[in-house]
Amino acid sequence: MIATLNPFDLRTVLLAKHAQHVVLIHFPIALCLSAVAFDLLGRLTHRSEFSTAAYWNFTLAAIGTLPAIVTGLLAWQFQLEGQRIKGILLYHMVAATASTILILTIWFSHYRSRKRSESSPPSWLLVLDLAGVMCITITGHLGGFLSGVNQ
Repeated sequence: MIATLNPFDLRTVLLAKHAQHVVLIHFPIALCLSAVAFDLLGRLTHRSEFSTAAYWNFTLAAIGTLPAIVTGLLAWQFQLEGQRIKGILLYHMVAATASTILILTIWFSHYRSRKRSESSPPSWLLVLDLAGVMCITITGHLGGFLSGVNQ
């Protein structure tokens, strides 16, 4: 008899060795990418609503990086049994650290811009936004190899 997993069993959802990271990581990724899109729209249309949406998306993305990091470290310990950090895992962790630093820096820059009541964020921040998108893309690509999606 083949054992089947019940996708609605709470123990299966909460106690899977790495499922939490795979699920939670999509939130900061999506929030950051949509924040960059809103930031671009706000700059192109000069509408403050888009800039506000970008700010709140960056805020939630910054908050979402914290559980993503914790669950990533737990996935390394449980799924990969704490193996030595090398190869793709090393690259993924370095890229994830860089992505987190970029997201937090971008959020803080938007926060400071809003606090100073600037009409729009500084133009150099757009370069940082795009660097964040590139870094997140690389991190996700490497994570796909670790999870087996890209194999």
